[in-house]
Parts: sequence; C-alpha cells; structure tokens
Amino acid sequence: MTVFVIDDDPEVLGSLGSLFRSTGLDVALFQSPEEFLAAEKPTTASCLVLDVRLRGQSGLDFQERLVAEGITLPVVLITGHGDIPMTVRAMKAGAVDFLPKPFSEEQMLAAVGSALERDEERREQAAGSDALQLCYDRLTPREREVMSLVVTGLMNKQVAARMELSEITVKIHRGNVMRKMAAQSLADLVRMAETLGIRDDTIHRFNI
Repeated sequence: MTVFVIDDDPEVLGSLGSLFRSTGLDVALFQSPEEFLAAEKPTTASCLVLDVRLRGQSGLDFQERLVAEGITLPVVLITGHGDIPMTVRAMKAGAVDFLPKPFSEEQMLAAVGSALERDEERREQAAGSDALQLCYDRLTPREREVMSLVVTGLMNKQVAARMELSEITVKIHRGNVMRKMAAQSLADLVRMAETLGIRDDTIHRFNI
C-alpha cells in the first residue's frame, strides 16, 4: 500500500513520510501537484494526502481536477486554515477526510487507513467487474440475447416466443449462459446483469 503526500512545506512532508513509513506503508512525497501527476502510480491500494493551500494553487482545485480526469484515488485533505464551506466543498468532491492542523498522528493514521481501505475495495470491485465482463464476452450473440431476456423474469416459453425459437433451444442456451457466467442461480445471474448494465427493466413477464 502506498501513501502519496503533496505539501509544499518540506518539514510537513518529512514528518508525514516518517509517520507512514513507521507503520510499514510505502510513501511518495511531492511538493507540487505537477510532480505527483508525472510520477508512476502503483497497482496496489493507495491514497493521497493533499494540503489545501499550496504555493500558487489550491489543493481543492486539484482534487476536483483529479475527479474530472477520472483519477479515483481517495484523498485526505489537510489545512491550517479550514472553514465549513471549504470542508463541504472537499466532501462533495469525494474527500475521505478533512483534517485541520494541528492533527494528531492517530487522526492522520485513521484517515489514511480509511482511505486505503476504500481504494482496496474499489480495486476488488473493479477486478470482479473485469472478470464478469470476460465471462460475458465469451457468450455467443444468441446466448447474450437469451440472458438479457431471462434476467427480466421471462419464462422459457416467453423467451422462446419472443426469439421465435423452440423452448428446448432456449433451455439449452440458458444452460450455457449459466455455465459460462458461473451463475449459481437466476438471482445470481440477475445481479451479474445489473453489474454489467444489460438488464432491460422495461421488459417483464406480464407485458409479453
């Protein structure tokens, strides 16, 4: 796990770096957002500790820039001049925590721990979604069509009528879908369809 720190105060950078390293975390220290953007990002869980007031620019502006560019790194903001509007703005942009200076080591470690946990969960979900997409990509076009109808709650005979197939053919396709998607039940398949965004809620068994 890696903690990135952006602060234009070398003393703050050094103390935070020592704190995080003492707990076994990897640390990367930067004095400007530009240095951070140019650096290689890890493939493991990570987060960013960001000072609100940086030389020549705003940490809040940079946080919003990260969001706009699709960089999903959890952010812990720190400042010596915080106020309620600033806190609200930070939280709306997705900050994990907003710590006013001076903060205790315990407060910082707790905030970073929450941020790293959030990023780890996000990465696990993304990996699961990628694996699910790979399974879906292995389906034939006909199997995908059967899946899209089955997950709306249609019975086999309704799917067969809609696709102009025999019911036995639909059963075969449905079995292939369950096997290739590694679905244990119809409810499991429905959850997968929702994750993939392929469920059509305008179709249900009573309007066929």
